[in-house]
Amino acid sequence: MRKRTLMLTLLALPLLALGGIAAAGGAFDGARPATAKFRDFDTALASGYTLRLPDLIGATCIAQPGHGAMGVHMVNTNLLDGTIEATEPEVLVYEPKHERLRLVAVEYVVFEAAWHGSAPPALFGREFDYVAAPNRYGLPAFYALHAWIWKSNPTGTLEAWNPRVSCDGG
Repeated sequence: MRKRTLMLTLLALPLLALGGIAAAGGAFDGARPATAKFRDFDTALASGYTLRLPDLIGATCIAQPGHGAMGVHMVNTNLLDGTIEATEPEVLVYEPKHERLRLVAVEYVVFEAAWHGSAPPALFGREFDYVAAPNRYGLPAFYALHAWIWKSNPTGTLEAWNPRVSCDGG
């Protein structure tokens, strides 16, 4: 009887694991279909993602030696209103590849001055990262959360830097 129970448990483990993966993937089900159209860069531009955010030295593809890169941040300034909506990210993040920009992530941004919550904003079960001023972009303090929903990130789907992204392919 114990052998049979063990066999059934071993057979059930892969099914339970698949269920866990599906549940985790479900967290981004709203963001992925809402941003799929922005894989076409011209569509993103036409939809208001027109500000290519540079850092203080003028770089528009953001990288951090030893950590990887984020990529090119295209901001829709109309969405910088202090609210958070999973289907309307304030920023689309692109990786330069073969003279084109490829959508790799979305980023949610709330300026500290516009946030009225008693705790940092959170989405997908995670608090946003706090970026103090002064910062590499010359912006006021803000909260940000990257979601690598278009290119996998081995350090985590919600981590800021992705070692698989490069600014060298432009």
